Amino acid sequence: MKRYLAIDIGASSGRHIVGWTEDGELKTEEVYRFPNGVTELDGHLTWDIDALTSHVKAGIEKARERFGAVESLSVDTWGVDYVLLRGDEEVRPCYAYRDKRTEFYIPQVHEKFSFTRLYRHTGIQFQPFNTIYQLYADQEAGRLEGVTDFLMMPEYLMYKLCGVKAHEYTNATTVGMVNAEAGEYDPEIIKALGLPEQLFHKLQQPGTAIGEYEGIKVVLCATHDTGSAVEGIPMAEDAPYISSGTWSLLGVKTPKPITNTASELANWSNEGGVGYNRYQKNIMGMWLINRLRDELCPDKPFGEIVAEAEASRFEETVDANASAFLAPESMKAAFEKALSMPPQTVGDYFRCAYRSLALSYMNAVQELQHNTGKHYDSIYIVGGGAKNAFLNELTEKASGKKVIALPIEATAIGNLKIQIQADQS
Repeated sequence: MKRYLAIDIGASSGRHIVGWTEDGELKTEEVYRFPNGVTELDGHLTWDIDALTSHVKAGIEKARERFGAVESLSVDTWGVDYVLLRGDEEVRPCYAYRDKRTEFYIPQVHEKFSFTRLYRHTGIQFQPFNTIYQLYADQEAGRLEGVTDFLMMPEYLMYKLCGVKAHEYTNATTVGMVNAEAGEYDPEIIKALGLPEQLFHKLQQPGTAIGEYEGIKVVLCATHDTGSAVEGIPMAEDAPYISSGTWSLLGVKTPKPITNTASELANWSNEGGVGYNRYQKNIMGMWLINRLRDELCPDKPFGEIVAEAEASRFEETVDANASAFLAPESMKAAFEKALSMPPQTVGDYFRCAYRSLALSYMNAVQELQHNTGKHYDSIYIVGGGAKNAFLNELTEKASGKKVIALPIEATAIGNLKIQIQADQS
């Protein structure tokens, strides 16, 4: 029986999940889990890429200890972040997307290539951390001098395993420089910004085998975790999805990108899927909850937090997508500043956060229906947030849609499905 390994890394934790088919069904078992998070260095937020690499390898050994031979593996992570290389040497530090270094350079990018023009070319929503702004900041800081490669985070980790520098399509679309129609890096954007052309290679599709690590095939899944998550959702119909983790990604599969003015103004994104377009929107997600917990009650179980939120009668809400919540020094203070009356209890803060998220989902679904011209009856929710019955109930009430919550490791399942399909083709 062949075993496959999905290495799924989010902004707060990573996991190694082994999968195999048995009686026509996909079976899975988690063999390793590790913490992840940003590190502050010289006033900037960075990733510890050495620790990530070490954990990736340690988890592979755990998989072998548990199951023996492993047929193939693949890595998925969050989007937009990358590692610069001069040959085989990393350019350090590796900045994290929540770092504020891009703020000064965003207007300069838009002077050279307006956002409206960028959106028509790429269909990618504006976020201050988009890779395009990070790369331009690197260029202006002289960090691109002598650089031979830039690898998105999962491709970097697979390079550390097999020595091959790959560029996978779904994750490349989060860069904000892939032409939505051509499905390749857009030479007009690269030229306008004066970025080194040699950094932008032909993109490879999910399912491509790129090398080996100690006898295990290294295969590209949809290396952007949301791309894999959508592949892992067992939908009975073409319905909107929410991949609920540190971020909540709400969207729907479409045959082609939608890059019209309404989509631009509502800040919708068109990102690569496995044979389809993912028309979706970033919503701040469990980041709000996790940061509040870190400040207010780090040792309190989530079950108790939810119970207190349900018992609260605090009715005021905030704009969950406001930039003030992206990387505040104090999430508690950010909530208090956004509210006319400060919460009085821990439950008040969390009730406010959960209700604000549900309203964000409602607004996004309404925009989605308007922009696609379709009506949807259901929303599928996967990821960590799918386990939160209170948030699911609030979402159902706010949106008027049937919420189908699937508390499954959808990203790992999608990662595994792509590997298995590649092995069978």
